Amino acid sequence: MAMQMGLWRIDGTIERVKLGDMPSEEQLESLLEKDPSILGERLLILGRQVPTHRGKRMDILAMDSEGTLRVLELKRGKTPRDAVAQILEYGAWVQQLSHDDVIAIYTSSNPTSSFEESFESVFGFSAPEELNQGHKLTLVATEIDEDSQSIIEYLDSAYAVPINVVFFRYFKDGDHEYIARQYLIEEQQEPTGKAGKAGRTRESWNGLDWYVAFDRSWGDAMRLGFVSAGGGDWYSNTLKNVPEGARVWACVPKTGYVGVGRVTGPAKVLADSHVAGAKDLEWDFIHGNGEAEWFLPVTWEATKPLSEAVWKKGMFANQNSACKLRNSFTLSELHIAFGVQDDV
Repeated sequence: MAMQMGLWRIDGTIERVKLGDMPSEEQLESLLEKDPSILGERLLILGRQVPTHRGKRMDILAMDSEGTLRVLELKRGKTPRDAVAQILEYGAWVQQLSHDDVIAIYTSSNPTSSFEESFESVFGFSAPEELNQGHKLTLVATEIDEDSQSIIEYLDSAYAVPINVVFFRYFKDGDHEYIARQYLIEEQQEPTGKAGKAGRTRESWNGLDWYVAFDRSWGDAMRLGFVSAGGGDWYSNTLKNVPEGARVWACVPKTGYVGVGRVTGPAKVLADSHVAGAKDLEWDFIHGNGEAEWFLPVTWEATKPLSEAVWKKGMFANQNSACKLRNSFTLSELHIAFGVQDDV
């Protein structure tokens, strides 16, 4: 059954607001780009009229807060079946996009801003390490025929294809204009994943750089050459994974990056580390639960006081004590701030 939508004004009497024609599909596309939240969730627009394979252009490519890609395609005068076939073709193309491909699409459309900064501005937190682990296809239309509706519902229910239609209706009531929205299928939270694409959805790692979250005394760490974590295996295990020779970037949570240096040996518990017996420690490194603190020896190449910590919107941060640092935006900013000369 074709979708129906109406709007009534209740002002003493009940009067139906007249349904009009959307001024133009270009205007609707501009409206979606300006405020994609009219689709029901916050989205970051990656690009508009995005070139795909075979010389075609996707109307809008967007991303949600989890890194899921959203293909938004306007019907644009195409027959409903042609529009469905087109968005399925775009879905096949989007599924193959790597992390670097996604960043390149954003950069091409937004040459004066970084993806990481824009992501944090929209969602209020840093971008996930993995992008495009799934995608959703949304056909934007004012109407669709019953056969095409049946095809979409069949693809969704029988094969879990992440396809849907969002209907917009334009109403005019005197000097007031309204747009109403309705989805054909109730929106699902989980997108279709990308089996067999492991490794392509995140940035490649250079084999050298590690992120270390450090919330102990930075003065002790600078003076004695270490980073540490402890109080339980969850805190210390990731630190133990950092190998000798690795380059670590120390980041104080909610403050910023304060040092870069080379790991000179394996992580050791306090009693076996070079910190054992050190005098005038600002932090006692004793945990009430009896779990040990582990120390990773580091020769610092450059450090900054807490008051000069390096942080910029969009930089990478993680709840783990240590992890591989892949984020090229973060590394680029850190190289400049700490005077590191080698390539990212």
